[in-house]
Amino acid sequence: MAAGAIAKKFLKEKLGIEFIAFVEQVGEIKTEIDFNKVTSEQIESNIVRCPDEKSAKKMIQLINQLIQEGNSVGGVIRSVIKNVPIGLGEPVFDKLSADLGKAMLSIPAVKGFEIGSGFEGVKMRGSQHNDEFFIDKQGRIRTRTNNAGGILGGISNGETIHFRVAFKPVSTIKKKQKTIDINKKEVELEATGRHDPCVLPRAVPIVEAMAALVIMDHYLRHKAQNL
Repeated sequence: MAAGAIAKKFLKEKLGIEFIAFVEQVGEIKTEIDFNKVTSEQIESNIVRCPDEKSAKKMIQLINQLIQEGNSVGGVIRSVIKNVPIGLGEPVFDKLSADLGKAMLSIPAVKGFEIGSGFEGVKMRGSQHNDEFFIDKQGRIRTRTNNAGGILGGISNGETIHFRVAFKPVSTIKKKQKTIDINKKEVELEATGRHDPCVLPRAVPIVEAMAALVIMDHYLRHKAQNL
C-alpha cells in the first residue's frame, strides 16, 4: 500500500487531512472510547492497535486463547478522517461515501461497511438523526451532530468523516472442518503452518491507506473541475 502511504503524507502536509484507524472491536469485546479524541500514540501503544488499554488487554487475552484453540475471530476497525475539505464527491454517481465503501469492501476479509450512524440510525427518528446546521465563532457553517459521518448527499460537508469496517474471522484454522475434495468426496481439513487468529491489527494501516487513496482521488478530481 505504498501509494496509500504517499497519498496520506501528501494530504496531511498540503491540506492538513488526518487519517486515523484503530481496532474498535474483537469478537464481542468492544471499546466505547470517543473516536474524536483518539491519537496515533494511543493506537500504537499495544500490539492489537486498540487505543483503550483495558479493552486492548482483553482483546489480546482472547486472541492468545484462540491461538491455543486453533481458532480465529473477527472484529471491527473504526476509521476517522479529519479536516476534509467541503465539496469532495458527487451527488449521484461516484459518491464519496460509496467510493469509500467500495474501497473498504475490496480489502480481503471485509464483510461490512457503515458510515456515520450506520445501522444504529434505524433506531432514531428523523428529528434525532438530522444534523442541525449552525454558524460557529469563526463564521463557518457546521453541524451540531455528525450522524451523517461527514458526508451529505455523497459530498463531504467539512465535518469529520467516520466509518466502521467489519472483518470476518480468518478462514484458515487448525481445528478440523468438513469439506469436499477434488473427487467430490467428504473429507476433514486441518490447516497447518502459520496463520493469524485475527487480522484486525494488521488491517489498520490498510484501512488508512485505502481511505487516503479515495480522498486523494476525489481531491484531484475536484481540483481539476474547479480550475
